[in-house]
Amino acid sequence: MSEEMMFHQAQAGRASEDIALQIESAILNQKLQPGDCLPSERELQTQFGTGRGVIREAIRALKQKGLIEIRKGQKGGAFIKQVDVANISESLALFLKQKNIGPYQVAEFRETIDQTVAQLAMVRANEAQHTAILEAVSKLEKFADDPQQHAHELGETDRQLNLLLASMTGNPIFEWVMQALQQGFSSHDNNLYQDPEFCRETVKNWRETATHLINREPVRLQATISQHYRLLLQCLDRNGQATE
Repeated sequence: MSEEMMFHQAQAGRASEDIALQIESAILNQKLQPGDCLPSERELQTQFGTGRGVIREAIRALKQKGLIEIRKGQKGGAFIKQVDVANISESLALFLKQKNIGPYQVAEFRETIDQTVAQLAMVRANEAQHTAILEAVSKLEKFADDPQQHAHELGETDRQLNLLLASMTGNPIFEWVMQALQQGFSSHDNNLYQDPEFCRETVKNWRETATHLINREPVRLQATISQHYRLLLQCLDRNGQATE
């Protein structure tokens, strides 16, 4: 920890919560960086003016939030953790499942995000990214010739196409959100490739999306994005999954 980083005495009555908040604030303000090790329990007791039990309770709370990790051994201790988008995705997926958020609501949210992503990508994408999306669509079309044999490849290529669109925005927040959505809910899109009819229409839709994006045709691009989610909901409805 930096020598400039100093904690103040914990508030009486809510010491463990106050300690956790102070350390969390130091992490969010980047005074503590991923990989930094917190002071020893003894040093933290001195800085916060509390006992070992209170320090350990605060550390447990920070660990539960995914902000720190405990390493064993001679060089072990409590280390600041790099937050991984995969962890966020898993937490988001679990939260929505517990709240009984259905495929229809997820699709509605995703369509709204994709409309914004596609429009930004249309304006900001460079030639190399245009080439990349056309190559990915060509791969999708090739795998679609035998969807049963290439079910995994179809789903993975679809995921890559979504991530590529997000990267075209030049805004990392859209990339992070797209990664979380893809990791948490990509199984819904996979349904499109398990039915030959929907598979053909979905692959055709991707070709049209790429074409309208490259040609900078915003109205047609918007229409193809909406068409994708109409296909998805029709597919889920046929399978009895599209509930409100």
